[in-house]
Amino acid sequence: MSVRIFPGHVQDGKIVPDAEVSLDEGTPVTVIADSPEESFSLSNEQEAELLDAIEAVDRGEVISAAELLTRLKT
Repeated sequence: MSVRIFPGHVQDGKIVPDAEVSLDEGTPVTVIADSPEESFSLSNEQEAELLDAIEAVDRGEVISAAELLTRLKT
């Protein structure tokens, strides 16, 4: 299993990707929506770590969901 992350928006009550995304019919998805009512705060160190992680993903430095689960179990 691999995980893909892409931005999107709601249009006419349906989730629409902002870019061309090809998913097989019946592919299970998880949606995490931005919420103006809830927010979180990060320290400068946490924000830097998050930005570094985002940059790593943008470079393609990712692992599969199966590998992540294996690492979390150890």
